[in-house]
Amino acid sequence: MTDLNDTKTWLDEQLPALLEKHDVPAAAWAVLKDGAVVDGAAGVLSKATGVEATADSVFQIGSITKLWTSTLVMQLVDEGLVDLDEPVRTYLPEFRIVDEAAAAVITTRQLLNHTAGFEGDIFTDTGTGDDALEKFVALLADVPQLFEPGEQFSYNNAGFCVLGRLVEVVRSTTYDAALREHVVAPLGLTHVATGPYEAIMFRAAVGHIQSEPDSGYEPAPIWAMARSNAPAGSMLAMRPRDLLAFARMHLEDGRAQDGTQVLAPGTAAAMQARAVDVPYTGIMGSSWGLGFERFDVAEGDIVGHDGSTLGQNGFLRMVPEAGLAVALLVNGGDVVSLYHELVGRVVDELSDTQLPELPTPPADPERVDAGRYVGTYSADVVDLVVTQDDDGRIWMDTIYKGMFADLEEHQPPQELVHFRDDSLIPLQGEHGMHMPHWFLGDDGEGHAQYLHIGRAIRRA
Repeated sequence: MTDLNDTKTWLDEQLPALLEKHDVPAAAWAVLKDGAVVDGAAGVLSKATGVEATADSVFQIGSITKLWTSTLVMQLVDEGLVDLDEPVRTYLPEFRIVDEAAAAVITTRQLLNHTAGFEGDIFTDTGTGDDALEKFVALLADVPQLFEPGEQFSYNNAGFCVLGRLVEVVRSTTYDAALREHVVAPLGLTHVATGPYEAIMFRAAVGHIQSEPDSGYEPAPIWAMARSNAPAGSMLAMRPRDLLAFARMHLEDGRAQDGTQVLAPGTAAAMQARAVDVPYTGIMGSSWGLGFERFDVAEGDIVGHDGSTLGQNGFLRMVPEAGLAVALLVNGGDVVSLYHELVGRVVDELSDTQLPELPTPPADPERVDAGRYVGTYSADVVDLVVTQDDDGRIWMDTIYKGMFADLEEHQPPQELVHFRDDSLIPLQGEHGMHMPHWFLGDDGEGHAQYLHIGRAIRRA
């Protein structure tokens, strides 16, 4: 293993070249090892302004927010105000989805580990008022149930909005206020913004997106997304050092640096423990805990979470046995390749474990009959249409709907090839990533019931 200061030297020296290599406008990072922290940054926060990134710049952390929401919920559990295995309706009587039987039994635990089973990519904007979450939860009455609660994993953004509303109701305050009072303040964090009105007070990063596949990255047209999705990751921004203060609390049995017990002893470990397996996608974990994403590797488990907003991405990786945590926040470009090259080196050098390798298509893929896979798989924001041509080649057309129809250009169909078991993988990667697509279940007629890409998308 190398010294933490050697790691900082390497990161400071190599980051500018890595940003250029992966077409990333800016990145900020921090590394925690045995209580000591180093950090740094490079690049520009916005190509429109040319403002340089610093270690104190705040970036949106996207779905890493789910760990903060999970922490708020587990504090309620610690205080005896919420029981993980009681139906969530015990605390939110107004919770409704299309399937009344499922709505009556879905538990807080199932929401935390993404096994609640209802469609989760719901991004309806219900305004900027303090009632945004209350209005959002009311809209879920039209959302379908995909499978029986507890049956399998399916990443669920809307479920975390329900959890955010649960916090509001039990605490008798807004989600933002609860976050500041019960996590931000006890940890002594100074560079955290729960929305755009706070982010403007800091040196804030702007996301960058491509208008077309081969065009350069340009500043995104908006910064803040819907407040109604804040508990799932639409708003929260911070500097990497403050993100690692949060991670350190979870590594040190719920204690803040000044000794404040933010979570009861044992709760942080319970949140990180394996709860449900996840179909292999490469970039997502191989299992999940209560909020925490897990990478189960032979040398020692890695936990954390990823996040993405409009042109901003975050990666948090923790190796509990090594007292190590790494945060990387970026604002556009080939983020997965940068993550794997930078975070992968840090984890390799400062612990006895390694990041899992990213999946790649086989050099000579097996030709398969795709009869079980072909068809349309439909969700609220996207339709995925799988076909097989006369030459036996398999294609998937991605048709965005709703808010994403205006944000995403329609691309030509992707070619998929056999990967392993009941999965296919794109021949052409996107942002350094080839994600395996799993075809699970049976519709009773010999076809797959779900296309699973971290989310279970049901056959139409």
